[in-house]
Formats: sequence, C-alpha cells, structure tokens
Amino acid sequence: MYSDFVSLVRDNVRTYGDDRSFTFISEEPGRKYKEHTLGFAELDRRARALARRLEARGLRDRAVLLLYPEGLEFITAFVGCLYARVIAVPAPLPDLDAGRFGRTRRIIEDADIALILTDTAHRGTLDAWLKAAGLRSRVHCLDTQIGKDADPGDWAPPAFSPDTLAFLQYTSGSTSDPKGVMVSHGNLLCNGEEIKRRIEGSPDTVGVGWVPHYHDMGLVGQFLQPLYLGCKYVFTSPITFIKRPALWLELITRYRGTITVAPNFGYELALRRVTDRQLEGLDLSSLTVVKNGAEPVRAATLEALSERFGPVGFRPEMWMPCYGMAETTLLVTGAPLGGGPVVRDFDAEALAKDAAVPRDAPSGAPPPGTRRLVSSGRPVTLDVRIVDPETRAERPEGGVGEIWVRGGSVARGYWGSLEESRAVFGARTSADEGPYLRTGDLGFRIDGELFVTGRIKDLIIVNGRNIHAHDIEEAARAAHPAALIGAAFGIDAAIDADLDADAGAAEDDGREHVVIVQEISTRAAAGMPLDELAALIKARVARAFELPAVSVVLAARGTVRRTTSGKMQRRLTREAFLKGEITALADDLEPGVTGLRRTPA
Repeated sequence: MYSDFVSLVRDNVRTYGDDRSFTFISEEPGRKYKEHTLGFAELDRRARALARRLEARGLRDRAVLLLYPEGLEFITAFVGCLYARVIAVPAPLPDLDAGRFGRTRRIIEDADIALILTDTAHRGTLDAWLKAAGLRSRVHCLDTQIGKDADPGDWAPPAFSPDTLAFLQYTSGSTSDPKGVMVSHGNLLCNGEEIKRRIEGSPDTVGVGWVPHYHDMGLVGQFLQPLYLGCKYVFTSPITFIKRPALWLELITRYRGTITVAPNFGYELALRRVTDRQLEGLDLSSLTVVKNGAEPVRAATLEALSERFGPVGFRPEMWMPCYGMAETTLLVTGAPLGGGPVVRDFDAEALAKDAAVPRDAPSGAPPPGTRRLVSSGRPVTLDVRIVDPETRAERPEGGVGEIWVRGGSVARGYWGSLEESRAVFGARTSADEGPYLRTGDLGFRIDGELFVTGRIKDLIIVNGRNIHAHDIEEAARAAHPAALIGAAFGIDAAIDADLDADAGAAEDDGREHVVIVQEISTRAAAGMPLDELAALIKARVARAFELPAVSVVLAARGTVRRTTSGKMQRRLTREAFLKGEITALADDLEPGVTGLRRTPA
C-alpha cells in the first residue's frame, strides 16, 4: 500500500492526531520524575517546520548527524530528517566531560557530515570541540530547539521510493570498527510489518522501554515501530533505568504497557536491583510481549525473572526471545506470540564439532556435558538459511553454520564500502542461490526454531574444538555469586609474542590459551580470598570444557570493554589485557600467558 515510511506516518497522524503520543519520563532533583508528552500531530507539525529549515540548507540526500540526549527532541529531529529526505545518522552523545570524541569523529569522516543536529544544552560544547578539532570550517551545529521558526505549512513531501535512503545505522563496533548500515524506506516498511505480525501489534499497543535511541533495538523497535502501528510509547533514559531499574516496572504498571523490549542484561539488572519492597504495588499483567534480544538470551534469566515477578502478574508465556541486527533493519526471528521461550539442551561435545544433538532431560538441571540454549524463535517471512561459511553449502537441520538472511528487511549495504557490502550483503550459496546477507553469527535450526550459538569471530579453537566465548563466560559466572560479567578470548602464545615486540618473553607451549577477564563483586565474595576465587573459576571452566590451559583475571566492575549500547567488546578487552591496561584484583595465569602482558608505563 505504501511506497515510503513518511506516507504511512502521515496517515497515522491524520487518523489519530494527538491521541497517540510519545511520553518521556525524566529524572528530576530529589528522585522525582516528570512526564513530557508529544502527540503525533504536534510531532508532525514540528517535523515539518524542521524539514523546511533543512531543505533551505540544500541537504536533500545528504547525511546529517543527530547528537541528542534521550528525550522527545531526538524524535522530532529524526522525523524532520525523514520529511526532508535527509539521511539521519543517530549516534550517542560523546563523553563531553572526558573529551572523548573519537567515535564521533570517525562517523563524521565516514559519512561526510557537514551538519550536526543537537539541542540547546549541548550546542556550545559541540561547537567548541569542532573548533578545537579543526572541523569548524566544514561541520556546523544546528540547535533544533531555538531559531527562527519555519512555517510547517510551507512543507511539501519530496518524492520518495522504497529505495530512498532513510537513515544510517552505525553498528556498535563490538568486533570491528563501526560501519554505516544503509536503511531504506522499503526496509522500514518491510521490517515494520515483520514486527507487527510477530507481536500482533495494533493502534492499541502500548510500548514501555529505556533502550537508547541510537541502538537499532531502540530506534526501530521503540521509536519507529510506534509510528508504524500508530500506538503509544512511554520511555525513560538508559541512565535513569540503570540508576533505578524499578522505574521500568512502575511505568509498565502505570501506563498499562503491553510490550517491552530489552537486552538480556536489562532483565538481569532488574532481577538484582529491584527489591521486595519495590515489588509492592506493581502489576505487570497488562504485558503480552516481553522481547529479549541483541545479545545471548540466558535460560536462567528467563526462569528467574518469571519466578521473581510472577506474584505481580508476570507470566512465562510473555517471553519472546528474538534475533536481529542493524543489517536487517531489526527483526529476523522471534518466538510466536503467547508461546513463551523454547529452551532445549544439546550435547556440548557435538556442538563443538558443529552438530546439534538434543539431550533434553525430563526436568531439572541439565545433565553434565550439555549446553542449554534458548531458541530465538522463527522467521516471519524472511528467508533464513544455515550455511557452511567456508564451502557455502547449506547445512542440514541440526548442522551448525553461519546464519544467512534474505528478504525486504535486509539493508542496502554499508555506506561508502562497496567491496565490503558485496561480500557481506551479496553472498551466494554453492547452489548459486542469493543474494544473502552474511550475518557473521553461527547457529542451527531444529523443528523450525533458530538457535544462535555465537559469533564467528568469537570462536575459540582449542585442540580442533570450536568453543563459543559466551559459553565459557556462562560457566565462569555460574562458578560463584561474586562473578559478574566476564569476557573470554583466546591467545596463541607464539603468535601474540611475535606480533608484540614489546611483550615479555613468553613460554611457547604450542597451545591456544583461554583467558577470562572476570568482573567481580568483592562484597558478594563474602570474605573469600580473591586468589582462591580465581582458582575456583579457573577449575570450574577447565573441567566444564576439558580445557588444558585457562587463565583467569579478576577485575572491578567496568573493566570489560563495552560499546555505547552496553554490548561486550571481547577484542578490545583482549587488547587491553595484552597491553597491561587491566588492573587485576587477583589472577591465576598460565606460564604461557604471563609473559605476554606488557608492563604498564
């Protein structure tokens, strides 16, 4: 019916006016919260006015950087860019206090940015940085909260097509430098329909969340999907959520939220931080969809949260584990509505050899030698294949391979990277079927369910066995209540010593070493000596995976490197370890690893 996203949004504006809205909850002094509401009709008026200002600058089909704190001003700016046929580039505000603008500058250079849209509070600091960085002559800031108002009545919709570029979604850079994914109007329409069908969304849907707007889950799932459905959405900032996770549940209760979405760590934070007293007065029974995605979904999290919040209306069938990525606009697979999660046990040794062999137990804890996995659900209409990444032959059911995706949600490629776009977005199977997107993720399908096992780049190969980093991290975390998030990676003593001339002499024993940088809570250690805790984690991991060489480094919270959206960066954590940039509270290192670390300057 629609050929562009703007036409759909404007139809919803005409149909619902300000009866549908975005509501932002801000934290005020004294732990008070303030409600700010922007109706669809007012959003449309402001977006048309901003579109006229952008058109006057001749920015059609040019990339413009959006640097905003969480709030309603970002939504106005993004929709204004859509209306003006300007390519929006959402990005996190740089750390202004610490002067960290490196990622922002890389995006400016990569996307050839000439204009930054921001709010009044951040205009001055960004201007000062641009001047200090020598960019002020070609990059300017526009404060969208002030200035001469353009007449929204003067705006006329430009010509759109499904191929018109809507925005660039810069990837988080968890395994590589950020890249700008080119998302078109056609991609937004296709993925909007994918999500609508999976969640059975309607104008009566009420979303509640806190995921940042520059993350694909936040931008598409939390901001653009309400515009697609014509429904209400209530949100707060990630910082406010982290400070007080109970607010998330209070908002669901107050606004009778029907859907919420977050990465697994958000649910774990709620489990750890929401007190029994804070549960009083909560009512989560209005929820029908609780999406969990963007990182590995833990069965233990699903089970614990269902049990903990069951007395206040949470039902296990609300869970909707899902899988997606920026390169597919967002959603690829999700559990069917009301079916709850599919959790199965598989033979760990067989998985290490790229075969999924079910070992489902009747009940209780999984038997030794098994790996418990949560299904990421099923595709709606997208074509999802499991392909051998080397031979490009399609794998049979139960065979582990790379996840390939084809369909209208798959983006156009990476901005300014034709060769890489062809390699990633233009893959063909050995039977010459395609083009497919190569996701870089490993998984398998059984009984129609997609199980994601890890990233290709996060594989640790020991004695010819493929072990996924997050499996090791799970085992380390389960070893003791003091263990928090951890990052596991492999180190080859011979290779890494050769690559780093500044490293000390390493004992080359011809083995790939597994290193775990494990954040801990010293309070939860309950007096246990930290060297004993390191030894305990080492022993548990070595025994669980039959690993001959495991090294453990215990560190404080915040040590493991993360992206701006909270996703773990194992590669950067590995580099920091080798450079001696990680301060150990205690460690238990193999001799072949000890000499590889530089001595901090």
